[in-house]
Amino acid sequence: MNNSSPDRIVITGASGSLGAALARHYAAPGRTLVLWGRDAARLAAVATTCRQAGAAVVLRQLDLTDSNAAIAAIEADDDAGAITLALLVAGAGDVRAAGDLVEDAHQIARLGLVNFVAPSAIAAALARRMAQRGGGGIALVGSAAAFHALPFAAGYAGSKAGLLRFGEALRLSVRQHGVRVTVVSPGFIDTPANRSNAGPRPFQIQPADAAARIAAAAARGQGHVIFPWPFVVLRWFDRLLPPALRDRLLTALIPRGE
Repeated sequence: MNNSSPDRIVITGASGSLGAALARHYAAPGRTLVLWGRDAARLAAVATTCRQAGAAVVLRQLDLTDSNAAIAAIEADDDAGAITLALLVAGAGDVRAAGDLVEDAHQIARLGLVNFVAPSAIAAALARRMAQRGGGGIALVGSAAAFHALPFAAGYAGSKAGLLRFGEALRLSVRQHGVRVTVVSPGFIDTPANRSNAGPRPFQIQPADAAARIAAAAARGQGHVIFPWPFVVLRWFDRLLPPALRDRLLTALIPRGE
């Protein structure tokens, strides 16, 4: 199976900025894009653009907090035609509310479901089928936040860390069957969600740039891709710091007055 030129592609989070950019990147004659998203209007707009580029498009509106529904949906979409590439982009980001000592428990549960449980379950269900067919590709979009114990975003960082470790383990379990799993750990991407959060966004890149990098990594079958490059440096810096100093630096990130 040729993973570098997949013909039936699933993209979750396709109504968001990065998912839409990936849909536009892959849209071409001879390809079928199965686009998942929560926002029906934005999903329809992305579909129109992709169809104009020559792609066939199938739409699915789904809330990933229902992991059983997500598993059933990916199996149904694969039954309708063998999926050759899955780009699991959908995710949620949030930080501790001002004045709260700890993140809200319901927020933690939601982030865990959307950022870790659902994409991991979807990837597992699809990897099993791809392994039986002898090939396929899966890209799990996480975050560079997975590398750091962020005290103001424990739910987000923790759920992305879980996705990273799961993706690495899944890659090792299915690579002998021709299935390539890529974990993507981007830094800041210019999206409405990121723009709504206060604070600096160093080395921010555009969704189209991020989409091109993800597509290239998936085509290579790269196990883990981090971009842009300063976040590679930050990861190693975090690993090499003495624990006491790392704790002090991370604690200093907590907004003043909390």
